[in-house]
Amino acid sequence: MTGKQIISMTLMVWNLVVFVTYGIDKKKAEHQAYRISEKTLLGMSILGGGLGAWAGGTRFRHKTKKWYFRLAWLLGLIIDGVLIYWIGR
Repeated sequence: MTGKQIISMTLMVWNLVVFVTYGIDKKKAEHQAYRISEKTLLGMSILGGGLGAWAGGTRFRHKTKKWYFRLAWLLGLIIDGVLIYWIGR
């Protein structure tokens, strides 16, 4: 496998992990259980998980009203876009 293929696979898996994490946190919120911290969710979003965070937030209707989450999703999407562009070159 080339370096770009490894980065591509890692990016896909990471975004899936972020998507699932948003779903888990939403479920915990509904049951008033111990939650995943906002810092963790924001960090995951910005560190290459923008697509998974945006998809999880909209699919589970979780954290969509907080401006700083929308900003983190946007930054993460930009980072994802740059990585995907680089992989495709």
